[in-house]
Amino acid sequence: MHEDIEKVLIDEEVIEKRLDIIADRILGEFRGSPFVVIVILKGALVFTADLLRRMPIPLEIECINVASYHGETKSSGRVDFLDAKLPLVKGRSVLLIDDILDTGRTLVAVEAKLREQGARIVKSCVLLSKDKERSAEVEADYVGFHIGNEFVVGYGLDYKGLYRNLPYVGILKEETVEASG
Repeated sequence: MHEDIEKVLIDEEVIEKRLDIIADRILGEFRGSPFVVIVILKGALVFTADLLRRMPIPLEIECINVASYHGETKSSGRVDFLDAKLPLVKGRSVLLIDDILDTGRTLVAVEAKLREQGARIVKSCVLLSKDKERSAEVEADYVGFHIGNEFVVGYGLDYKGLYRNLPYVGILKEETVEASG
C-alpha cells in the first residue's frame, strides 16, 4: 500500500500536533455549551476519532452518509444524501466534521440541511482545505491543513475505497490511478 504513494504531504506526527491545536480551539468556543458532533461518512471517521479523543467532555456523536466523488478523483458535481433520516438537531449546536473541503458543495448542502432541521448553530471542521476556487462559497470554521489542488489519500481519505487506513496524507502515484482506472 505504501508503495502506491508518490509523496507524503502531511506525516503522522504533524497531524497529531495539529489535532491538539484544533481540539483546543473547538473546546474554547464550545466550552460550557453542549453540542452534537456530526461526522460525514466515511472519509471523516479517522480524523474525527483522533480529534474527539482530545476532547474530555460529554458529547453526542452522530453520522451522516453523503457522496460526491462516487469513486473518482474529482467531485461528481452533486451531493447525494444516502441516509433516509438525518440526526435530530432542532435547537442544538452542531459541530460538523468532514475530511476535505474541495468544491464546497458537500459542506454547503449538509449545513443547509442541518439548518432546515432547526440546528441553532452549525460550525464546520475539516482536516484538509484545498486552496482553489470553489463551486460554492464556503470556508470551514476549523481547518487542519491547507493543501494544493491535488487528489490525496490516507488518514480517512480514499481512492475507490482504499488507502483510508494510511496514518498520513499522501498523493497516489499516477500509475496506480491509471492501473485501477
